Amino acid sequence: MNSHETTPGQPAGSRLGVAMIGYAFMGKAHSNAWRNVASYFDVPAFERRVLVGRDPAGVAEAAAKYGWAESATDWRAVLERDDIHIVDICAPGWMHADIAIAALAAGKHVLVEKPLANTLAEAEAMADAARAARARGVQSMIGFNYRRVPALALARELIAEGRLGTVRHVRAAYLQDWLADPDSPMTWRLNKETAGSGALGDIASHAIDQVLFLLGDQVTEVSGRLHTFTPQRPGAAGLEDVTVDDAAWATLTLASGAIASVEVSRVATGQKNSLKLEIYGEKGALLFDLENLNELGFLDATLPVREQGFRRILVNEPEHPYVDAWWPQGHVIGWEHTFTHEIRDFLLAVGTGTQPSPSFEDGLAVQRILAAVEESAAAKSSLIQLTPPDPTTQTATERA
Repeated sequence: MNSHETTPGQPAGSRLGVAMIGYAFMGKAHSNAWRNVASYFDVPAFERRVLVGRDPAGVAEAAAKYGWAESATDWRAVLERDDIHIVDICAPGWMHADIAIAALAAGKHVLVEKPLANTLAEAEAMADAARAARARGVQSMIGFNYRRVPALALARELIAEGRLGTVRHVRAAYLQDWLADPDSPMTWRLNKETAGSGALGDIASHAIDQVLFLLGDQVTEVSGRLHTFTPQRPGAAGLEDVTVDDAAWATLTLASGAIASVEVSRVATGQKNSLKLEIYGEKGALLFDLENLNELGFLDATLPVREQGFRRILVNEPEHPYVDAWWPQGHVIGWEHTFTHEIRDFLLAVGTGTQPSPSFEDGLAVQRILAAVEESAAAKSSLIQLTPPDPTTQTATERA
């Protein structure tokens, strides 16, 4: 039986009412997580009350398919409902700021997909709104779901325990190929007005967040480069200009002295959804690839040289993060489980009245780095200095 303490605006003994805005790719992933989370984890009681989208027929069909009680087309009207306590934002990035700020002002707990927003100014406004709402007991979280991959959560634990010693450098490469064909059609993701950026915001945000998450560090210097390989793509009325990047590269200097290289591409032929991470320290190293997400490679350099070598850790034991809720040892889990873990952590934070992680401030930290990459790229890869954050607005990742 699920149980929870009453949260702000919620009548005693009632279930948390959830509204989700957006029902496409991320809406499907989040719907699956909301459907399954209470079956495997002890979380506060909730109900999937309403799914929101712009197309009446489309959202009604999705609500019925994914198990939402009803559908709606006006998210502002949904925010006025007393039976809604949580708003899960899966809409495109250009809508994030308006919805999240309004939802927080209405006293709703907010989960929003990454990146936090399309612009740095919007992200700053969202972080300000989140801080003000938190003072009233209203929580917020950004959905960097790869923090919830058990192997990556284990990697963070090993680094924090000092198993790698001082981390010297990190390589992060997030590669996809869904735009490798120059005849692939134009979409909203290729228009700067709707997407904000291309591979940079879409997948570099994940790679950069992993660098910050795994090391518990902050970035002090950035240099970057952006490139668009296919400047025009077929649209409804003929060829349309692509106004975002196809690929991005960045070098990040961290406060600890570590250096991270980040490479992302949506035109990497043959790479479907590969987030590769390599972390090299004085005492050891870690390897991870999202396309083999149940495994973590670990080298212990404190062993005699004759015994050293990367060993494969199958991250499926009950002692590993999140895994005790699922299957017997050795039975793998998948990409979709990361969203279930994300919803679980968010619900537990809402139920206990504690700040979820990653916070909007964490999302803002990533957004500042993305903006610095763009600034550097515009200045022919010049080095951009990042101002250290105000200690009073320290991110949840840095506090952890």
